Amino acid sequence: MEDVFQALVVCSILFIGLPWVIFHYITKWKTAATLTGSDEKLLDELHDAARRLDDRLNTIERIMTAENPNWRQNALPESNRQRLLSDGE
Repeated sequence: MEDVFQALVVCSILFIGLPWVIFHYITKWKTAATLTGSDEKLLDELHDAARRLDDRLNTIERIMTAENPNWRQNALPESNRQRLLSDGE
């Protein structure tokens, strides 16, 4: 009788308990891997901020180039300036 009970417990653990635990954590991993609505909103805001900053930087560079076309070479340290000049810039 005890052997039958032990076999029944082992079979129920193998065929019910173990798959339940595996599927439980699979669903947890799938839900954790997705972005929430607030994550998507934050990413959109960061993308917009990065785009605005890039536009501002391009505007500043355009203004500086209009005022002084050689400002890039003047702003570089001496070692980088020599390397860039030898590369043809």
